[in-house]
Amino acid sequence: MAKAAAATVVAGDREVRVTSPDRVIYPATDSTPEVTKLMVAEYVASVGDGLMRALRDRPTALERWPAGVHPGIRLATGRPGEKADAFYQKRVPKGAPDYLESVEITFPSGRTAEEICPTEIAVPVWCAQMGTLTFHPWPVRRTDDPASLDHPDELRIDLDPQPGTSFADAVRVAGVARELLEELGLRGYPKTSGNRGIHVYVRIEPRWEFTDLRHAAIGLGRELARRDDGVTVEWWKEERGERIFVDYNQNNRDRTIASAYSLRPVAGAPVSTPLTWSELAGLTDPHAFNLFTVPDRLADGDPWADIDEEAFSLEPLLRLWEELPGGELNFPPDYPKMPGEPPRVQPSKKVAAHWDEDGNRVEDER
Repeated sequence: MAKAAAATVVAGDREVRVTSPDRVIYPATDSTPEVTKLMVAEYVASVGDGLMRALRDRPTALERWPAGVHPGIRLATGRPGEKADAFYQKRVPKGAPDYLESVEITFPSGRTAEEICPTEIAVPVWCAQMGTLTFHPWPVRRTDDPASLDHPDELRIDLDPQPGTSFADAVRVAGVARELLEELGLRGYPKTSGNRGIHVYVRIEPRWEFTDLRHAAIGLGRELARRDDGVTVEWWKEERGERIFVDYNQNNRDRTIASAYSLRPVAGAPVSTPLTWSELAGLTDPHAFNLFTVPDRLADGDPWADIDEEAFSLEPLLRLWEELPGGELNFPPDYPKMPGEPPRVQPSKKVAAHWDEDGNRVEDER
């Protein structure tokens, strides 16, 4: 069979070339047809207004699935020597067009990299041509002030259902989160994760650092757990139980989650979809929002259209961090050991004599 000729997708004022347009990225399911590479690029262009609201001027990592979402395709986890067909890309890909802008970001290790910083919809469409399905923007915006990349403008509440819980449980907890935010004078914007979880975003004034953002998420999570016994902030999976985990570490530097209107690498081409609170309360099947249904939905109006109109203070959530008991929690394993952090060992495997009061391992002097 002859290889299909390249196609073009109109993206704003540009035309983006798409090679291998007939490559199947998502196989057909019982409820959705197959999705080709060209259809992915066309989808990205069609949700430009909503997607660019999520990505514009933000350092953005790419989740690339160039071979598609098929049985046996694995996403790289970063382990040395690992072989995988899908991967995260944090640096600008080779061959990027001249209209693609970038910004230098600093990782927790102190290393730096040039990461893409979308300014127009042609950039995400080109990324789709390169196999990108999911966009992972930082919660910061590039401005003329270099320090802007150290001051987040977005709190992200990631409600992650643990084994034994359901999407309905996540919906319930999101409702509790809404009530709490409103009591504190804050406004949250919910979206589906594109799978089983729910994300709630809060625009904040860019006056705080990442450590403050993370502490605000912990404070919120602890208050949710106090109000609903189906919620946890326990870092170690063995301690979470059948509860909704508030993943506070998603608010760390270089920790990102799928943007609004991103496709997810799940059968049926689901989309991380912004909702109104009333829509979320009645939602039972988040996979109903997919590549085929979301463009028409967005054309009728974006529930997040006014998300940038008001930025809120973190102070009410930081007061919860200060007032509720519990102290510091664990950071991700790729982070350097942080002040006040508990020992990085599963509680069931911890031997108290091997750790000092600051959470540092005591060397055996024998």
